[in-house]
Amino acid sequence: MSSVHVTRPGLLTTVQDLGRFGWQAYGVSTAGPMDPRAHRLANALVGNAADAATLEITLVGPELTFEDDRLIAVCGADFVVTVGDHLAASGCAFRVPRGSPVRFGARTHGSRAYLAVSGGIDVMPLFGSRATHLPSRLGGHAGRALRAGDTLRLGPPAPPPATRRPAVSLSMPRGGHATLHVLPSHHAERFGVDAIERLQSARYTVSQDSNRMGFRLEGPSIRTRVAGELLSEPVTVGAVQVPHDGHPILLMPDRQTSGGYPTLGTVISADLGLAGQLGPGDTITFAACDAPQALAALVAQERALLGVTATR
Repeated sequence: MSSVHVTRPGLLTTVQDLGRFGWQAYGVSTAGPMDPRAHRLANALVGNAADAATLEITLVGPELTFEDDRLIAVCGADFVVTVGDHLAASGCAFRVPRGSPVRFGARTHGSRAYLAVSGGIDVMPLFGSRATHLPSRLGGHAGRALRAGDTLRLGPPAPPPATRRPAVSLSMPRGGHATLHVLPSHHAERFGVDAIERLQSARYTVSQDSNRMGFRLEGPSIRTRVAGELLSEPVTVGAVQVPHDGHPILLMPDRQTSGGYPTLGTVISADLGLAGQLGPGDTITFAACDAPQALAALVAQERALLGVTATR
């Protein structure tokens, strides 16, 4: 069985698939990719199923060596990627010869890239998923980020796809800024009538105290008008929670399974990947939308991604 060796791990490189669903009632978080669009696109380009495990690469990339010739693709954040002494193109599939080091250099925009390899990363699945959940040290490779000297087993190579370059581009933060659309929450009555307007009134900055669980946001504070605590209830990725200090938290894939803070809104599914490309110091503008607009945006995104899969 072939493997990939980690010479340098990068800042935070983890194994991720589409996530661990069906276990939240038992306190097991979904985990999964911060940018599911880029994860799916990279897999499609090398002929994998959408839920094959990839490497999520955050801010600073790794150096890797493959034991055999493999087709790989890197999608998401724009890194300089080299194979041996040759520059490789992001956003398309390319062949890596056995023993040639794959190195990640400078990053120009976005925070997370996804490296898919034909056959997928074949770590042991737990609760039906290979995704790494860092807070509980569950899944992936030993439940943690990769370290120098790690070796990951690869699955049998997938049949090569018909195309190695997609006719789709992923929206990325430009100049460290993104606009995220939100649907108002069922907790809206706990906030003042101007709460959504206040959320949209100014840019919020992703705090240094942010991670895969959630982004703490610095900006205008938002206060509730109803005193008392909420009973804990299930929470979803993209929820904009407002704790007692009034500074919102945007929940991400490693979030807890339930929470008691009121939720002002939820980032729409079509914008979750864009949110996942933000890093500390980046800024967000929120824009309210309605359910038909959210559905239309998701349908357009899915059509583009499914179009790449259909060309396999």
